[in-house]
Formats: sequence, C-alpha cells, structure tokens
Amino acid sequence: MGTSMTGSADTMRAAVLATYGAPLGVVSLPRPVPGPGQLLVRLQACGVCHSDVHIWRGEGIPTQIPSPFVMGHEGVGVVEAVGDGVAGWALGDQVGVPWIHDTCRHCDECLEGDESFCQHHRAHGLNVPGAFADYVLASAGFAVRLPSNIDPLTTAPLMCAGITAYGALKKAELKEGETCIVFGCGGLGLYAIQIASRLGIKVLAVDRDPVKLKIAQRYGAMEAEIADDTLPARLAARTNKPHACINFAPTTATWAAMIAAIRPRGRIIAAAMVFEPVPLIQEWLTATGVIITGTSVGTRAQMRELVAMHAERPFEIAVETISLEQVSDALLALENGTSKGRFVIEF
Repeated sequence: MGTSMTGSADTMRAAVLATYGAPLGVVSLPRPVPGPGQLLVRLQACGVCHSDVHIWRGEGIPTQIPSPFVMGHEGVGVVEAVGDGVAGWALGDQVGVPWIHDTCRHCDECLEGDESFCQHHRAHGLNVPGAFADYVLASAGFAVRLPSNIDPLTTAPLMCAGITAYGALKKAELKEGETCIVFGCGGLGLYAIQIASRLGIKVLAVDRDPVKLKIAQRYGAMEAEIADDTLPARLAARTNKPHACINFAPTTATWAAMIAAIRPRGRIIAAAMVFEPVPLIQEWLTATGVIITGTSVGTRAQMRELVAMHAERPFEIAVETISLEQVSDALLALENGTSKGRFVIEF
C-alpha cells in the first residue's frame, strides 16, 4: 500500500476546460489517489505558460485528452502521498511537475536520452490532468526533485519556460565564447539570456518592445536590436554573424531576420510554437549548410542541470501572482501580449 500525509480522501479545487476558448471553470473535484509509480503532489504554485493559450484555444487537439480537462504544466509543490512501487521519494519532499508526465521509454528518442521528442509522451494539462488544481498526480520517474529551500513562485516557471530555454541553448550546441541571437524577450527569451550569460555565450537580444530589451541587457545580453521592418537588412549587414539564432517569439515575423542574420553552417532553432508556414529556398541550404531544427522543452538530465543552476543563484524573472480564479484572465493577457511578467498561481 502507498503512504499519505493525510490518509483520507478529500476534494480539491481545479480549473477545468469545458469549451475551447471559454473561461475555465473552477470546480470541486475528488482529490486523486496515486497509483503504482505515481506521486500525489499538493501544489504550492503553478505557472501559466503561453503553451496553455494554444491548448485553451484548441490548437492542435491531441488524440488523448484528460477527463476532466485540468490544464497546467508548471507546477511546484510537496509530495502528499506515494503510490505503490515508488522508491526515492518521501512525504513532504519538494517536487516539480513539468510538461512531460511520462514517455513510452522504449523508442529511439527515449533510449538515446532525447525523451522530449518521444512521439508518445504524455503532457500534464494536455493528455493527463494538470496543475491548475490543489493536487495533481505526477509520474515518480519524471517528477523533478527540488531543493527544500526554493521559492515555489519563482521556481514554477522553470518547469516549462526555463527548461525550454535551456533545452534550446543545448540544441544550438553553443560553446563558451560563441554568439547567438535571441528573438523574443518574453519569459523564455529572458531565461535563455540569463542561462547563456552564465555559460559564457554572447547574446544579441531582439524584441519589438524597448522595455524588454533593457531588461534583456540587465540580464546579460551584450547587445540589443529593436524588431522592425529594417531589422533583416541591419542584421544582414553585420560582420559578426551569430553561430545560432533561437526563436522564442510565437510569430513568423522573425523568420526573414533569422535567415538574414545566420552565418554559414550556423543553427536556427525553433522554440516557439508557430503554426503558420515560412518560406525556405533549398538552394540556400546547399550554399550555406545552415541547420534548421526545433526544440521541445528539455530532458530530465537537462532539468537537473537547470535546477542546480537555479539553486546556486536563482534566475531573475518578473512574477505576477494570481489566484486560481484569475487564470482565465491570465490566459487572455498572454494571448493579447499585455502580460508584464510570468503569471504564477499561488495556492
């Protein structure tokens, strides 16, 4: 039998998606019970991510959806109960609930340590119930072990935004002293700039908002460029071409600038979810040898590295604390681009 801190079944509040695009309903649900290999996590905080906007709007509806459809995949809390067969976790442990709930564990991607590209992985708040709730079930093998002294509010966004930024930098294969351009200085871009700075990578920050560019420079960007119609020409004229361009802006508007900026044999990394096509001339690829690829969150090994960096010196991020009842307003603000930082639900 598993163990529990409370020992009795109970109810919980949860923000449930009933109709795509409609406000989430905060309802009372039975508190889940952990099965074999699972942890029951009592949430302290959960970030609201731009990916949640895509899920909320019904863009890319998965074949398997949770019932009830509780969203959220940037959770931080404590272990409340442990399911059968779980080793290495104890009641009261600090734990992160990331995007990946579990994977198939037997495809080439899983076996080669690239489980974030597993085509059968299940995500919290997309395929299984997520962390917009008082409690959530997490797979013990994919839950994130956290130091006991972390701040849940500033750590929650690392579970998706932070690890996506870290995974993108790793995908770009950047070395100390090399240069990259970060397109989009929202939450993900600002994480990427801080991480790159700590790794000795030189960053040129690009955004249409001068305020965000000032923050980017405070966080470690060596240069900043405003995103306007003349940006592609300005980047093409630069003699110091970047080794990588990483796109965190959920728009096709950055594509021409990335093509203009990248050096021969450089890497273009798609990190934002952009659903519209972009033009690509294959002859340009044969002439330049540029590599174009995508990134999807990060691996468990990368998450451990990121958490260690955060524990040593917490990453800076502007957090706007909200209640569970305010999550629909947060989704709208993210969609409209009016958020001033990372929305984080405090439980």
